[in-house]
Amino acid sequence: MSNIRKQAIISSLLVYVGVLVGAINTYFFVKEGSFTPEQYGLTRLFFDVAQNFFAWASLGVIPVIFKFYPYYKDHLPHRKIDLLTWALSIAFVGFIIVIAGALIFEPVVVRKFSRGSALFVEYYHWVFVFAFGMLFFSVVEGYSWALQKSVVSNFLKETLLRIFTTLFIVLYLFNIIDFDIFIKLFSFLFIIVLVVLVIHLASIKKLPITFSISKVTRRFYKKMFGMQSLVFSGICIMTLGQTIDSIMIAGVQGLTQTGIYSLAQFAANIVQIPQRSIQSVSTGVLAQHWKAKNYAEIGRIYERSCINLLLIALVIFGNLWLNIDAVFTVMNIQQEYAVGIQVIFVLGVARIIDAGTGVNGPVIGTSTFWRFDFFTGVIMLAVRLPLAYLMLRAYGMTGMAFSELISMASYNFVRFEFLRRKFKMQPFNMNTVLALVVTGMAFAIAYFLLQNVGGWTGIFSRSILFSLLVIGGVFGFKITPDAHQLLDKLKQRFR
Repeated sequence: MSNIRKQAIISSLLVYVGVLVGAINTYFFVKEGSFTPEQYGLTRLFFDVAQNFFAWASLGVIPVIFKFYPYYKDHLPHRKIDLLTWALSIAFVGFIIVIAGALIFEPVVVRKFSRGSALFVEYYHWVFVFAFGMLFFSVVEGYSWALQKSVVSNFLKETLLRIFTTLFIVLYLFNIIDFDIFIKLFSFLFIIVLVVLVIHLASIKKLPITFSISKVTRRFYKKMFGMQSLVFSGICIMTLGQTIDSIMIAGVQGLTQTGIYSLAQFAANIVQIPQRSIQSVSTGVLAQHWKAKNYAEIGRIYERSCINLLLIALVIFGNLWLNIDAVFTVMNIQQEYAVGIQVIFVLGVARIIDAGTGVNGPVIGTSTFWRFDFFTGVIMLAVRLPLAYLMLRAYGMTGMAFSELISMASYNFVRFEFLRRKFKMQPFNMNTVLALVVTGMAFAIAYFLLQNVGGWTGIFSRSILFSLLVIGGVFGFKITPDAHQLLDKLKQRFR
């Protein structure tokens, strides 16, 4: 757990630098006198459509890397490991198939999106470039995670990619480029970070490309293919469930509403950043523990991840919700986006539920019961798609947010029950209740004492008071052992 904690802390710090850059980018997108909500919505739709292209084109190969890399590592010298070569080759074939399908169904896209999302139709082919970079970066990133070298890949995806986005935004805002050039440069973002990651892995001699079939591949290819074929469906289902919001809003209500909803998603997604860091770090470690049948350590990682991620999510969301109205005012955000504040609250609760159930996804995905990922994905999508459409039609964006909350809670409940019944892993205890009570009381105190303090003074004073109260409660009630262990390490370092 100490190795996971160390890498997770480093990854989280780097990622939060990226969040800061991303927040600046978002501000430039939504402030008065910059991009229109329609243009901002297009950039968000690029991500969501490309994610679906990536999910289909990957053909389920990335989880295979996580699961089987320990066997390659134990039986082959690194230069003879052919796992990455096979993964890249399969992804290339998948990409050709997906792009062919995207071109065949282009008339359907034009018909569905022309009225409210004409910009998306205009730049549809540039999504292919964006998806290409996302796909191959994700494959190489997955290999980095398997190597337990996630810090660099996290920095590239969460931070460097956003720095390049800032550069392109600045060029646009200073009228050096127009929006047409901006969106074309934007489509190359993942290709840029892919090149950097490849150069990094090659420089440390961790990029084996070999076209000879290894003995491990000959031995396990049937199991690998079996896992890949089933996981592929699960990945596609899960990705569609995660991205259906903006795609459906763009098709039904147009890109302007997509932009408003996307800003709400951005605000709520800040809650999940530590979760992404811990998942990336823990995936390779969990795979090793499953191989060694070290169930006690797996259970400990699962339990610690739940309480730690719950606390972090509550602190982040508490600070966000305490100051949401003030932030909109002092940062001069376009008035159209204010209708999305309710959406931020609903999506934030959904993210807290997801974070509070810890690394249940990697725990199941790296086990011999990885097929369960497929079935939970089917359940999620079965709830998500019809519910999202009906609630969007009836209640607009807020209805869409509630549909995500319901499906997210259902998804994690099913996974929780599976781990509880199958492996007797039950990560929740009295500390979970204490975490909720402490953060709730801290929020109430900060809100009622400082609700009339305006501007940046109010934002900083509420955030500082709330955070200090929660930190005091965590140490006072000993809610998580990692807090004291981290404090002890810091004391040792400064002695």
